[in-house]
Amino acid sequence: MLTKEQIAWAIHEMEKDIGPVGPSLDSRTPFQYLISVILSAQATDVSVNKVTPELFSKYPQPVDLMNANLTDVEKIIKSVGLFHNKAKNIIKTAGVIHNELNDIVPETRKGIMSLPGAGRKTANVVLSDVFEQPTFAVDTHVSAIAKRLHFVDSKASVLEVEKTIVGSLKPEELHQAHHTMIEYGKKYSMKIDPLKEENKLIIQCDELNEQNEMKKG
Repeated sequence: MLTKEQIAWAIHEMEKDIGPVGPSLDSRTPFQYLISVILSAQATDVSVNKVTPELFSKYPQPVDLMNANLTDVEKIIKSVGLFHNKAKNIIKTAGVIHNELNDIVPETRKGIMSLPGAGRKTANVVLSDVFEQPTFAVDTHVSAIAKRLHFVDSKASVLEVEKTIVGSLKPEELHQAHHTMIEYGKKYSMKIDPLKEENKLIIQCDELNEQNEMKKG
């Protein structure tokens, strides 16, 4: 595995490659951003951005969405995966935020994770992107990179990936690192045979891992 210093170096190299990048979900309020993130589970941000203009035009506030007809919401978000469960969850979440939280999105991981359809990844994304808190969300791209570049073991859990990266970077670096790694994962495949790999960073990380393993042995 790579050391914390090597992991930080590798992520900084990705940032040089990708350049400035930030959130790709469109929304105007913390509530709308939360709903967009819930919808983005197992779906692309592009697909979510195609349905949210109509969704938020009809239901801009929690009180509007909580009173929405389930079938109407399903029709709007049908092109997004798992639309039936997501429609139910966002309507329920809107109800909790309006009735129990005075229309205010929680600013804690525990608070967000208590909402229907919102897990740890959703909480981390919202806390980082909306409230500028030092959290780090792990998606499929981030997980694939972390395993391929030897940040973590190939069988590591999502939580292990999160803790490894959080433990390797400064708190103020986590927001940029998350969005950089997503874009890096879109740009480069992590499934190429190591013997045929041409990506310079991946090759370097393979070499660093090999050196580290030799030092252990």
